[in-house]
Amino acid sequence: MAHVKAKGSTKLGRDSQPKYLGVKRTDGQHVKAGEILVRQRGTKFLAGPGTKVGKDDTIYAAKSGVVKFMTKMKTNFDGSRKKRKFVTVR
Repeated sequence: MAHVKAKGSTKLGRDSQPKYLGVKRTDGQHVKAGEILVRQRGTKFLAGPGTKVGKDDTIYAAKSGVVKFMTKMKTNFDGSRKKRKFVTVR
């Protein structure tokens, strides 16, 4: 018997890494062009003037200025209206 008995697999060590999502710059903060404002999955926040959206829905500043968060009514394709959150840089 020169071999070791087989052991069962462990249930530990398979946790995923944190993704660090959320708002990175708050209302009224000064930002430079290219700074990340919001990391998100999906479009919880929409990009307004002075901002752009990355391929993973990250919103970043397209120009230098002051961050402004606002809520506006947006018309959907079926004509219904919904309150949505926007991020702008002025």
